[in-house]
Amino acid sequence: MLNIFLFVHLLSVVIWVGSIMFFSFCAAPAIFKVLEREKAGEVIGVIFPRYWLVGYVCGIVGVLSLILIAAYGGGFLPLRFILVLLMMVLGFYSGLVVGRKAREIKSDIKASTDDAEKERLRGRFKKVHAKSAILNMVTLAIGIVVVYLIAITL
Repeated sequence: MLNIFLFVHLLSVVIWVGSIMFFSFCAAPAIFKVLEREKAGEVIGVIFPRYWLVGYVCGIVGVLSLILIAAYGGGFLPLRFILVLLMMVLGFYSGLVVGRKAREIKSDIKASTDDAEKERLRGRFKKVHAKSAILNMVTLAIGIVVVYLIAITL
């Protein structure tokens, strides 16, 4: 059983880190290159809930698998546990708090008929987007550290 939990843990982390890398460095830039900015934003808006769902599932599986690894005699890995838990918290915060705020602002921009109000909202959106991007890159960096920690224990 221990080997299954070790495998599930590894799989959850590499799927998560891989999805962040693919979305951030391949999918999103390609979508914005091919489509006009507004349409690209709409497409990304449709992808984001699925993207965050991958993170939620991988985070939960990653944390639970570490608990099961410890329970089945594989030892408690405190640094890895804290890092995966931090990734999970950042992912949930990004998707449920920051992402929701971004969607609300985008909706307000579309609903507004006042150009000055739209510009003010666009400024707010840029700040929320920057926060989201930072959270995403921090999560990726932590994930790479976790992959390294897994690799040195193989």
